[in-house]
Amino acid sequence: MQSPKYAVLQKIRNGKKTYGITPRIPGGFIKPDDLIKIAKVAQKYGGTLKITSGQRIAILGLESDDVAKVWKELGMEPAVLSPYSIKNVEICPASFCKRAKQNSLKLGMKLEKRFYGAPAPNRTKISVAGCRNACTSAYSKDIAVIADQDGYIVTVGGSAGFNPRLPNKIAEKLTEDEAFYMVEAIYDYYNEQAEMGEKLGHFIDKITIDKFRSDVIKKFKEKIKNKSIKT
Repeated sequence: MQSPKYAVLQKIRNGKKTYGITPRIPGGFIKPDDLIKIAKVAQKYGGTLKITSGQRIAILGLESDDVAKVWKELGMEPAVLSPYSIKNVEICPASFCKRAKQNSLKLGMKLEKRFYGAPAPNRTKISVAGCRNACTSAYSKDIAVIADQDGYIVTVGGSAGFNPRLPNKIAEKLTEDEAFYMVEAIYDYYNEQAEMGEKLGHFIDKITIDKFRSDVIKKFKEKIKNKSIKT
């Protein structure tokens, strides 16, 4: 039997399968009415709610036949469209935080909109933080944008998974627009050059950080130049 769409197999007990789903909640910000709706739908179908590390709410323990019904009643997009895509953009509450050096919330939402479901060689996480405290575990993400007093820092290749890896700094003192185009340049280069199934950090180690940084900065400069021509 084929697994229901946009659901993950959670448990098999006495031959009985249960599934979990995760609706899309951009940046972890959700309206009260939508939060209430998630709770009511989960209650109706006997689901259990789990706050995930990716700033989302998962509904666990669903029967296979109920998954499509739950999605229909929620009326929400799935958080993950494919395991080979941008998984999510995690964002700290910068504009609500006294420690924020930049209002990175605006940039984070712009990146979330741009990269939601975008195909990638492997599951890829992006993080945006408003200061160097780097809430959202930014340094453990594939791509991170971290605000400082004099602009944005962009790092790549971080991982807290099975093979932990410290990130590499690609650029600093970027404006909001420059940080956006730098993330685009990193994504484009990774998509064009990496093998299917290859994590960003592993790809960087294979070609060396010096080559990666040099090639990405070249792409970044082309994007900035093209933007200037258009405007």
